[in-house]
Amino acid sequence: MAIKRKIVHISEEKCTGCGACVVPCAEGAIEIVNGKARLIGESLCDGAGFCLGICPEGAMTIEEREADAFSHEAVQEHLSQQSSKETPVLECFRCGNPETETVLIPCRSAGESLWVCVRCLPPLIHGGGH
Repeated sequence: MAIKRKIVHISEEKCTGCGACVVPCAEGAIEIVNGKARLIGESLCDGAGFCLGICPEGAMTIEEREADAFSHEAVQEHLSQQSSKETPVLECFRCGNPETETVLIPCRSAGESLWVCVRCLPPLIHGGGH
């Protein structure tokens, strides 16, 4: 059932197909198809936008439009089918700590979309080292 809601929009013109947006999408709603990032199912996108900040090309935005309702059930089914695929482990760009050992947050630094851990974030914001 289509409802008016917020959902991710990916600009085909700006997308270079780097795939940086795929991992931050906890619902698995984004995949690289024919060299471009694609929203593979409206019901899989919760519209939270964690993928936006990591896109180095600025190809992703949130728009409000008619779309299939977000479905937790569809996400669970989709993710259960994806569990056999190996997902790369993200690391903090400052200290190298993997996401399996700390919380990582998407950020922009020097014009790049990167991941930073909660330990490295304060010095990044306020300056200085740790």
